[in-house]
Amino acid sequence: MNQLYPLKFKPFYQERIWGGSRMQHLLNKPTCKNGGCGESWELSGVDGHISVVANGFLEGNDLQEIIEIYMGDLVGDRVYEKFGLEFPLLIKFIDAVDDLSVQVHPDDELAGKRHHSYGKTEMWYVLHADEGAKMNAGFNQPVDREKYIQYLEEGRLTELLNYIEVHDGDVLFMPAGRVHAIGKGIVVAEIQQTSDITYRIYDYDRIDKYGNKRELHTDLALDAIDFTYQTDYKTHYQPVKNKTAEVVTCEYFTTNIIEFDQAVQKDISQIDSFVIYICIEGDYELVWDSGHEMIIKGDTILVPASLDEYRLVPLSGTVKVLEVHIP
Repeated sequence: MNQLYPLKFKPFYQERIWGGSRMQHLLNKPTCKNGGCGESWELSGVDGHISVVANGFLEGNDLQEIIEIYMGDLVGDRVYEKFGLEFPLLIKFIDAVDDLSVQVHPDDELAGKRHHSYGKTEMWYVLHADEGAKMNAGFNQPVDREKYIQYLEEGRLTELLNYIEVHDGDVLFMPAGRVHAIGKGIVVAEIQQTSDITYRIYDYDRIDKYGNKRELHTDLALDAIDFTYQTDYKTHYQPVKNKTAEVVTCEYFTTNIIEFDQAVQKDISQIDSFVIYICIEGDYELVWDSGHEMIIKGDTILVPASLDEYRLVPLSGTVKVLEVHIP
């Protein structure tokens, strides 16, 4: 069997009613045919959108096929034991020219019961935010089920929502159950569980190109919402130049940030997981014993669990990458 190597994949570009064209100049992505390119699914195991390899001898094979062949060598033994052929993470870029709907995602228990699926815990790294751009995360005051229903029925739900002004580099962690929305003028990298289940709560009474309002999932959402109130919904982290700095760790994924202007040596032999690198600034080379791969801003690459040691080598200036693996 041929030796595994770092894998690039062909993105899926998704047109959305709220999508824009900024991924072209921010992330080197093509524009969607009809404009409004809201999402680029960089690495996906979602049914109907299984990522296909774009480099090396495995080019043209999809992610599920290569997991079936390489199993733990690709994803890590414990990851394969738990998830089998299903890849556990979905990596996206999102460009919101308009406000996204206010929504919530079910947790594993509820999603399993209703949809035979995993739940959806996610995080956002803000790549770009227009001045004054805001996101919704949770509530701005203590709220219970009765108060929520009252405000929803009165058309006043937004009065309860916590809106946060965000800037480039901000991070928001969204556990399943937290009400949330990305606001207009924001581009994010999103890391989430492999799930495409969304309960839409409120959509600003928008209509689509056919003159129809989008479906709301009011009753389904009610059982999914976590009404826990927090005073601070931002994730605070501290990058360290030329070192790996932790940003988010939860039971589903660990996300680090590496900001480097000199070569960074990596040894992943102890984590028993694949590692994903999302390049958010600059260009670099990923170098291992038997090869190298050039990565530009906007690229996502998967390092197989069996490739223990490699280096990230900047090609010019400072590079920033998000590093993701299963904890």
